Amino acid sequence: MHKSRADAVGCGLGFFSIALGLAEIVAPRLVKQAAGMRCSENMVRVHGVREIASGLGILLAWKRAPWVWARVAGDAVDIASARRPAALVALAGVTALDVATAAQLSREEQASLPHTYHDYSDRSGFPRPAAEMRGVGRVEARLPI
Repeated sequence: MHKSRADAVGCGLGFFSIALGLAEIVAPRLVKQAAGMRCSENMVRVHGVREIASGLGILLAWKRAPWVWARVAGDAVDIASARRPAALVALAGVTALDVATAAQLSREEQASLPHTYHDYSDRSGFPRPAAEMRGVGRVEARLPI
């Protein structure tokens, strides 16, 4: 099967997520200091778990786009908690890559879906023909409750 460039970038983002998540779990203080994050070390570990989950989802799922979009959501959380300008620039760059990759994967995955159309114009939605259904509602409405 031929992999697209977006699919290959998506795989790279998956591995990057796992590596970053492991760093956030193993060395939260170092990550917190490097990014100038405004949260506790335990919250950095939570970010790490999120990153690993996104990375595994990207690598293991048949459709990668939803998992890359999950990275985009995580990027927004990371940007909100970072203070250092260098960290913000790095996050903005990764976010731009994530958005571009997620958008391209979404287009590719949508295009690969089978296009089947069903014609229901001959169906009324009633269990019997319309002529047999006339008056049924009035009869049932007269039943005692």
